[in-house]
Amino acid sequence: MLFVTACSNLRAMNYSIPTEDTHRSRAIAGRIIPAIATTTALVTGLICLELYKVIGTPRKELTLEAYKNGFLNLAIPFMTLSEPTPPAKTKAMLKGKEWNWTAWDSLDINLGDITLGEFMEHFEKEYNLEISMLSHGVSILYSFFANKKKVEERKVMKMTEVITSITKKDFPPNQLFLTLEIIANDKDTDEEVELPYVKFRFR
Repeated sequence: MLFVTACSNLRAMNYSIPTEDTHRSRAIAGRIIPAIATTTALVTGLICLELYKVIGTPRKELTLEAYKNGFLNLAIPFMTLSEPTPPAKTKAMLKGKEWNWTAWDSLDINLGDITLGEFMEHFEKEYNLEISMLSHGVSILYSFFANKKKVEERKVMKMTEVITSITKKDFPPNQLFLTLEIIANDKDTDEEVELPYVKFRFR
């Protein structure tokens, strides 16, 4: 029950839902009677089978073939399992080396709440990339075609200050990361380099 409570509270925090203690979570789970004999119960069982593979086999290296996708329809009835396909890969050249990344990958940056200018300099020195556009959600933090005066003002501001000045919203005290989208060009070839999202830790 502690594991269920932890998982439900993590989901609650993701969607800004109030969290509950173990006692309250047990009461909530105990009232979900109608779902026992439905597709929900079957899907939950299939998910738990896959979860056992992840958390129940610490000494075994699992391959992609060990996991299963489930397809079912209780009205027919029909159920089948298949091997999941690997995620699509995108090729990028970073530091002179080829990197094949997927939608599950990210560029992790842990430099604290640096300025926008320092963030851009980090990409130039570390990856030899020149940022042409930087965004957070629907907010554009930097673009090569933006007003030069505004760009220079933002470059000396902290990353969090730039975002709050645009969105007019403060960050929750428990938020540690920012998700950033980047369009960048290789400084040597001037070709655009496709990158995954950036996971930027500012606290």
